[in-house]
Amino acid sequence: MDLNIAVLIDGDNIPSAYVKEMMEEIAKYGNPTIKRIYGDWTNPRLGKWKNVLLENAITPIQQYGYTSGKNATDSAMIIDAMDILYSGKVNGFCIVSSDSDFTRLATRLREAGMQVIGMGEKKTPNPFIVACDRFIYIEILKDRSEEISDANKSKNVPESNVDKITAKDIRLFTSTINDVADEDGWAFLGDVGSLLQKRYPNFDSRNYGFQKLTPLMGAIKNFELERREDSRGRNKLIYVKVKEKNASKSRK
Repeated sequence: MDLNIAVLIDGDNIPSAYVKEMMEEIAKYGNPTIKRIYGDWTNPRLGKWKNVLLENAITPIQQYGYTSGKNATDSAMIIDAMDILYSGKVNGFCIVSSDSDFTRLATRLREAGMQVIGMGEKKTPNPFIVACDRFIYIEILKDRSEEISDANKSKNVPESNVDKITAKDIRLFTSTINDVADEDGWAFLGDVGSLLQKRYPNFDSRNYGFQKLTPLMGAIKNFELERREDSRGRNKLIYVKVKEKNASKSRK
């Protein structure tokens, strides 16, 4: 079932330069039926947003800063989110902010059965990230398609991408593969990706410079990939396995 998503943007702490990529990313997960951005539009600092609202059909919500030091925008977003929740018009939310103040909101929406996607900068505090079903860093959304496409087509993976993969990441991937693997150690890559996403909402292959999970796993020497045909022989299914010498170490 395709999600009907309410997109709520905190205009006070999200740069307008990312709006096109953000909306394209959101469309991958469902239909953004409600799109609102909150801020004090009398403030010249939000001027850049005004140029992109019409072309992306985002409704600006005026929220004056009544008290110095208090973020009225956050309160307005939270109130609207609860109103939208009880309206029954959507089954998902996308909260675009780098502010940990939305942690409780994300938790409450998920308790109500909503799918919650978070978007924010890499400075976003971890409590808000883990409160979402999925969290996407907006820095990775800038258009690098040509650069990444060329890298993925190349037989040699660029060192700059491989260098982003730490020993901690490899341990994380290894334990996840082992958790869903069959008796022979092979795990369906789709199951691996789903479990990684559940455990770590901010997991994204693009954080490492790869568009998809397959080339990411293929770039790590600790793992081997195998392509199999489905029962009808129509589709290629990707399986991944921890290489034996590394598997023995991981069990110690």
